[in-house]
Amino acid sequence: MKTKSYVYGEWFEGADQGIEVKHAVTGETISWVSSEGVDFAKVVQYGREVGGKALRAMTVHDRANALKELGKVLMARKKELYQVSAQTGATKADSWVDIEGGVGTMFSYSSIARREFANETFIVEGAPERLSAEGTFVGQHILTPKLGVSVHINAFNFPCWGMLEKIAPSLIAGMPVVVKPATASAYLTEAMVQMIVESGLLPEGSLQLICGSTGDLLDQLNEQDAVTFTGSASTGQMLRNHPNIVANSIPFNMEADSLNCSILGETVNPEDPEFDLFIKEVAREMTVKAGQKCTAIRRILVPAAKVDAVTTALKARLDKVVMGDPAEEGVRMGPLVGCSQREDVRRKVAALQEHCEVVYGGNDIEVQVKGASAVEGAFYPPTLLFCGNPMETEAPHSIEAFGPVSTLMPYDSIEQAVELAHMGKGSLAGSVVTYDDQEARELVMGAAAYHGRMLVLNRDCAGESTGHGSPLAPLVHGGPGRAGGGEELGGSRAIKHYMQRTAIQGSPTTMMAITKEYVAGAKTTKTDIHPFKKYFEQLQVGESLTTHRRTVTEADIVNFGCLSGDHFYAHFDEIAAKDSLFGKRVAHGYFVISAAAGMFVEPAPGPVLANYGLENLRFVEPVGIGDSIQVKITVKKKIKKAKRPDEDRASGVVVWDVEVLNQNQELVALYDIMTLVERQED
Repeated sequence: MKTKSYVYGEWFEGADQGIEVKHAVTGETISWVSSEGVDFAKVVQYGREVGGKALRAMTVHDRANALKELGKVLMARKKELYQVSAQTGATKADSWVDIEGGVGTMFSYSSIARREFANETFIVEGAPERLSAEGTFVGQHILTPKLGVSVHINAFNFPCWGMLEKIAPSLIAGMPVVVKPATASAYLTEAMVQMIVESGLLPEGSLQLICGSTGDLLDQLNEQDAVTFTGSASTGQMLRNHPNIVANSIPFNMEADSLNCSILGETVNPEDPEFDLFIKEVAREMTVKAGQKCTAIRRILVPAAKVDAVTTALKARLDKVVMGDPAEEGVRMGPLVGCSQREDVRRKVAALQEHCEVVYGGNDIEVQVKGASAVEGAFYPPTLLFCGNPMETEAPHSIEAFGPVSTLMPYDSIEQAVELAHMGKGSLAGSVVTYDDQEARELVMGAAAYHGRMLVLNRDCAGESTGHGSPLAPLVHGGPGRAGGGEELGGSRAIKHYMQRTAIQGSPTTMMAITKEYVAGAKTTKTDIHPFKKYFEQLQVGESLTTHRRTVTEADIVNFGCLSGDHFYAHFDEIAAKDSLFGKRVAHGYFVISAAAGMFVEPAPGPVLANYGLENLRFVEPVGIGDSIQVKITVKKKIKKAKRPDEDRASGVVVWDVEVLNQNQELVALYDIMTLVERQED
């Protein structure tokens, strides 16, 4: 059986026999992987001209909704994926992280895009910048989809999550993807891509799959394309220096395996909850996915006086780990992905042994496995080493055994712990376990420059913590130095990575025409119909209403104070108010915006269904007794919403720019309000 690629709209079987891939547990041949015969120039052209064109015609919300529906399809078929995943040596818990964790990340990106961005084919970033004294010249940033393809070169350890966490932001950005999974587990990625293609939810050409060598793929790319890489630092550096990548300044995001550390605080004693949390976290990171995680804890930093206690507790914890066939009851750790990976781990452990002592596991013990053969399967035992002089040797800070292997090392002070953390030369993730917040601060602030993410774990957050090694969609995943110097995830940052940020300049009216958002100073329009009587489709960006005036009285201030309970001296104490920065009694700021609402709201039933938010409120000038206020509201932005099955009316969000002025036409308050407005079309 051959693992196939999906290119230019069809499934493609390599022309030669290819590379043999074996079952991680049994050693039996699963498939052969080859991309021989794939026309990589055609792959790139197809992605740009077919997939890219279709994606760019969709709005951000359309793309996000397609991923949401796709996630539902994959979740409905997850049992099929679990069966395939078991062949990689993954336990059910390992597969959950890879499969359901990947789909969950895709759901998160769908939600982030629909929540943070307008329903347009592009993104407006940030507020307009006033560039001239009179405000006739302004600037703003927009983000538009790049016109190329994004090539994702993934590692073997997370064949599903690794693909989904990259393609989700890329597709939402409007950029088609070419996925290249690692050969050892490409068959699982292929199974998921088959489900995606069968769903028909993504435009043709927006997702292509290369199983096997990338051939001359990188030579086909240009300045509109992007490459992301996850894997070893050495391979990533080689690809980043590809002549075509360098010549065309092609964005290359690298996320490399790193020698991550976990630090036990000096203040933690063996009887504290944090001590047990530390032991559990280290043991879990050593055994989940058989330690084959780019975020796994490779260096265990412990106060010198507590080394013996930690060693004893870790050994006892690891003794409970049952290794074997993941299909067997009670098995908590499966094999490595393949025998070649096992041999690589053995070589790295041997290299570490020249500088460290093996205190548990190692190359020389006889591996005990349940329901499988330790000879035929790619099994390697949990292995703990001890380095007594970590400040004097580079070995544990530079040699990584990509398996269930970690090195324990002592430190004498917080400063030394921080220095040891730095010696990893850049990590994806670090963790600090302590209940002393000052100690946590010192360790985090000292080590942060060398880490992409840091977890502080204690009894207060342990119940809900996702753990040391779990990247999350809203937070960045990446790290400096050895870790690659790149970033993935991070909420909307990841989507923007696949778009071109362009600064545009011009008049407010021109800017409004380009961005479809009102800019202060732009020409507005008025009609005889109150805007609150108009349906979503009828409202136009830049449409404005100026209200009647209202004079603020002392009775207004007194009544609002009694109603709200706000009796601040500036509103009620005549003498104290004279000495205040206002120099007189003034109206409550919230009275001003409440009165403003009463002036611009149309009270009769209409298409406006609800007011559900107020943003960017600024009180600019005080309003005193006898001052008159007037309100100008303008349609600032419209966001069309997809109608949910449980909604009886289609709707959209209208963001209104609100300006409250005094009798001198001076701005006294400025803010945005959001209303839900009925749509006439479903």
